[in-house]
Amino acid sequence: MSKQRLAYLVSRYPAISHTFILREVLGLRKLGIEIEVASINSPDRPTEKLTADEKAEAARTFFVKAAGLGGALPAHLAALTRQPASYFRALGFSLGLGGADLRRIVYGLLYFVEAGMVGEWMREKGVTHLHVHFATPAATVGMIVTKMYPYTMSITVHGPDEFYDVPGYYLPQKIEASKLLCAISNYARSQLIRIVPASQWGKVVITRLGVDPDVFSPRDARPPNPVFEVLCVGRLVAAKGQQILLDAMVWLSAEGRSVCLRHVGDGPDRAALEARAKELGLGSSVIFEGAVNQDRIRGFYQSADVFALPSFAEGIPVVLMEAMAMEIPVVTTWITGIPELIRSGVDGLLVAPSDDKGLAGAIAQLMDNPELCASLGKQGRRKVVEEYNLGKSVEHLAGVFREHLS
Repeated sequence: MSKQRLAYLVSRYPAISHTFILREVLGLRKLGIEIEVASINSPDRPTEKLTADEKAEAARTFFVKAAGLGGALPAHLAALTRQPASYFRALGFSLGLGGADLRRIVYGLLYFVEAGMVGEWMREKGVTHLHVHFATPAATVGMIVTKMYPYTMSITVHGPDEFYDVPGYYLPQKIEASKLLCAISNYARSQLIRIVPASQWGKVVITRLGVDPDVFSPRDARPPNPVFEVLCVGRLVAAKGQQILLDAMVWLSAEGRSVCLRHVGDGPDRAALEARAKELGLGSSVIFEGAVNQDRIRGFYQSADVFALPSFAEGIPVVLMEAMAMEIPVVTTWITGIPELIRSGVDGLLVAPSDDKGLAGAIAQLMDNPELCASLGKQGRRKVVEEYNLGKSVEHLAGVFREHLS
């Protein structure tokens, strides 16, 4: 078999919240698949704040918006000269995505500009298949690329955002344009196949994400923390439900429990969450660490007693896999694909989304039962090693690519 070559298109790369994409790319390259990466946006941090792997990736990544007008004009001139008919078809398709909505028409034109730049970059790199993570605007750009150039496309679909606004994300058109759709969970696959006829179900394949259990290894034995520590890792956004975690802390404090909450991550809700913690009188029992690189994240896992993620909307969070691989008992919500990772009472504890009292009760249960903590920790790691192991996941994805894209 000749060596397989793919282009990856990501909205932002590298990015703290999308480290799993970087791990996937590096893993596929180790298996002999050549991956070229383009990113619509520049990295989410200055170069000096990137990890060594991120710096190396940033140095070889094509950043579309950063190329600016100086990159857009020659790319489109080349595309127009080389294939004028498909160029204008793609332009018409892009403008048509907006319907009668002027704002969406403008966005369609911007996506068309970016698609021309990505298509020419692919031509220069000699790759003819484009894989996109998330069926969001980057995938819209990818879809337009397939209209302008004789290239094919596939998408890894995470959900659930795309499923909330199927027409707005042009999901049926993206499914039609793709040779392959990689769903990270059965839940994601179910939402994709409900949209399309059964004749297209065969191109929707489950490819789970994973973590390296050798990197995220069990913690050394240590004495209990004098103050029970709850860790939450994730962007500070409404969908993560961190407000509910603050309310749960109030319940625990009212019971006289000695507990603290550590948030690792940043986002638009940080100021509001800090103000709410102060309003609730939680004071120094809630700590906001801000965004942390992967080379530091394991230190926070090491010191935690419990990992909590009270999300309202998720795919299957990789941070849950990381905590479970380190044998930290996890508490999270019974939503979307999470029950595929965690069986409540076996691999972790699941509570209803928005149930602050239920969340507090689950944390209190773990505070009172070290044996349950140990059992959930060990079984959680076993689940990750067996089903969400990065090495196995990447090997499976490589096999899927070879089968469907040959």
